Formats: sequence, structure tokens, C-alpha cells
Amino acid sequence: MSAQCDIGLIGLAVMGQNLILNMADHGFKVSAYNRTTSKVDDFLAGPAKGKSIVGYKSPEEFVDNLKKPRRVMLMVKAGNPVGQTIAQITPLLEAGDIIIDGGNSYYADTEDRLKELEKKGILFIGTGISGGEEGARHGPSIMPGGSQAAWPHVQTIFQSIAAKVGPNNDIACCNWVGPGGAGHYVKMVHNGIEYGDMQLICEAYSLMKDALGLSNEDLYEVFARWNEGELDSYLIEITRDIFSVVDPETGHTLVDMILDKAGQKGTGKWTGQLALDLGVPTTLITEAVFARCLSAIKEKRVRAGKLLKGPDDAVDRFRDSVDQEEIIEAVRQALYASKICSYAQGFYQLQAASEENGWDLRYGELAMLWRGGCIIRAAFLERIKEAFDRDPGLENLLLDSYFREAVESCQQGWRQVVSTAARIGLPVPAISAALNYYDGYRSQRLPHNLLQAQRDYFGAHTYERLDREGVFHTEWLELRREPKE
Repeated sequence: MSAQCDIGLIGLAVMGQNLILNMADHGFKVSAYNRTTSKVDDFLAGPAKGKSIVGYKSPEEFVDNLKKPRRVMLMVKAGNPVGQTIAQITPLLEAGDIIIDGGNSYYADTEDRLKELEKKGILFIGTGISGGEEGARHGPSIMPGGSQAAWPHVQTIFQSIAAKVGPNNDIACCNWVGPGGAGHYVKMVHNGIEYGDMQLICEAYSLMKDALGLSNEDLYEVFARWNEGELDSYLIEITRDIFSVVDPETGHTLVDMILDKAGQKGTGKWTGQLALDLGVPTTLITEAVFARCLSAIKEKRVRAGKLLKGPDDAVDRFRDSVDQEEIIEAVRQALYASKICSYAQGFYQLQAASEENGWDLRYGELAMLWRGGCIIRAAFLERIKEAFDRDPGLENLLLDSYFREAVESCQQGWRQVVSTAARIGLPVPAISAALNYYDGYRSQRLPHNLLQAQRDYFGAHTYERLDREGVFHTEWLELRREPKE
């Protein structure tokens, strides 16, 4: 019997199952396989029943049923499981066949796998997929990169199942990103921006709940209002919804019953680590990762909170002395300005990575990949596309006229929020990092002339001068003035 399936997928956790169902809904016949074969039976008897999905219990049968060039998509845990699955499936494939890694793999691992597979004539795609379980089922954002020759063979499938945007809802949130590990790198930065967005929203929540004393019903109304303006986004929308959910067991709003101890899967951390490797100041995203780390030491924070004191009665005095609506608007301005800085940092890192790796990324198109389906989808991503359309060589989003004016209009509230938080003892690390980045980036002279002098003093690391070309070293000990006794 001739092969029947358009694509095969290995890994039947929820994301994998939902992608298969999505493909079947769009007219593709899909082959499914899982190492634990009982999952294949459960899937076929459950969600896949009656659909154009065929399940197999051996890799050989799974591969034999695929049309050529065979397209094998992996939805398994990043790291060793991906490598092990590739090793298992590769001997069953032929030159020209395609392996697709749809997990959150580290981009350098993707580049190594691509090189090894292309030596054997097998094409490899590392694709970021964002949108969670719901996105996988009904339309995610898809960011493929790797072997360029593979793209025509998967384009129709990927763009069919991806989220759609545009006036006619016909623009797919999926396009070819670039060579090597570009697809997974772009997804990683997406996740880093997601870390920043979520932390910024949490800080806005804290300011309104802990400083102003807003109720959950009040917060619902505030976020509902914000979602109709500049902050219109998926994360603002779900934050609104969260404040309306009541725990059926206790009768309390559920969010109040959740332990303040954040988890993470590593992509935000990778973004910060690679920013340091590139020497780019992705400060807000990195601060958002550290904020999760600080939240994770809950028991230590509880002990410290009994010993370490902040400003006495500051919150009560603050509530009694301010106009509530004025502060809510200041928080909105701080959130929006900080969000712009977060995206500016993320795209700046993508520019540096593209130059370092020769990827030739198209930044306006990347913004549109995130316009629908993904976690950071937001109305203002279209503004990013417009910014790069105006100037494809734009150094930083903050220099675009729209974003420059937007940040300038938010400065009063932004600075008010940071100073108020410091005065009353509430941590706002991401909002503060954003403001510090903005002030640092606009500073034509920073105090690092002194730092260079220090480095040259203790380590002869040399320095440059303002008044002449060249590299200089000074014998500081010989020229210094002795302090008076």
C-alpha cells in the first residue's frame, strides 16, 4: 500500500495532540507516534476518533506511511529527548526527508543537529511554536528556521494551521525566519519578552492592590479598560479574566489563594545569558528572570520579612494623600513605557544575534509573526512593523517617531511610579530597569570614564581619550596625590 500521510508527529503530550488535530482540521492526513504506545491508543480512541489521523506503535511503520519527502515533526521535551528521538528516526529516513523540532530547543543545539543531519542529506527545521495548548489547537504563531530547502515542503501545512490576522483574517502568523538556529533563537527572545511583559503586569498589579488597596473587582475593571486602549494584548486580557475567577472550594478569588512562587522553563534565562555573550543590554528581561528567582525563595523571604524593615506606615500615608485615578493612570503610563523598552531590548538583541550569525532577520515580519496566536500578541506589534517599514536599518525602537513620542508622553507617570514605589517600599524591578535603560540609552555621557580609570589603575587595562586618538595607560600611583594625615 502506498504511503498516505502528509506529515508525521512524534510526541503525544497535549501540544503534540493539539497540533495533530489542527492539521487534520485543515485537511491534512497525519501519522502519530509516541514512545509510550498506550498514548497512541488513547489518542485514537479519544480526541482523534473519526479524523484523518493514523496511529502507529513502531517508528518503522510510522515512517513507512509518510509521503516523500517524509516530514517528521518532533514535539518532545527539549534537550536529550530531542537528540535521542532524532537518533532513533534518522536511520529510517532518506536523503531529502525532513525532521522538524517544534519544541523549545536551545538554538545552538539546533545548529549542531542541522549540520549533522545535512551531512546525511536530511533537512532539518528548528521551529518555535507559541500560543500554548489553545494556540496549538486553533492557530499558533510558528517561527521556522534551518534548512532553507525544507521550507517549500512544509510551508502550506504550517501556514494553514497558524493563527491568522489582517483585515481579511488571511495573513498567517508563520513565515520563514532564517538559516541555522534562527527560528529557535527568535522563539527564545519571544519568550524573554513574555517574561518581561508578565513581570511588568505583576508590578502594576502590586502597585494597585498593595499600594492603592484596589479590590479584585476594581482590578478587573482597570484591566478591562486598559485592554481597550494602547495596552490591548492577550496578557492584559487574561489578567482581566483572572480577577473574575472564584475558587469553588473557598469562595475567595482564586488568584489570592495561589502561592507567590514563580516557575520557569529556561528560555528567559537563555535570553539573558546570550545577551551577556553578545554584550547587549537586555536588562529588563534579565531582571524579570531574577524576579522569578527571588519569588522562588519563598521560605527565605518569609523569614527575612520578620527581620528586615521598610518605611513605617508609608503605604497608609500614601493611600490617604493621593488621587486614586491619578495613580492608576500613572501606573498605566509606566506599564506602557516599560513595555516599549522591553520590546526595544528584545529586537536590539535580535539585531545583534542576526549580525553575529549572518541570519539577515526581517524585524518587521517577525513582529507580525507575533501579532496573533502567541502569548505576547498585542495590537502595538503592528506599530513595530510600521517602524521597521519606515526605517529597515532602525537601530532601536525607541528612536522611531511613534515610540519616541509614546515614551515621552508617559514619562511623568513612569517616573512618579518608580519614585513612589521606592518611597513606600514596594519592589518594581522591571519597571525600574526599563526607566534606567531609557535614561542610560539617552545619556550622551555616562560615568564610565571613572570606571575605565579604575580598571587602568588596578589592572593596566588602558583607556581611550576624548581629545585624541589612541589607547593610553597612566601610572596612577606615580601621579596621585597623597591624602593629608
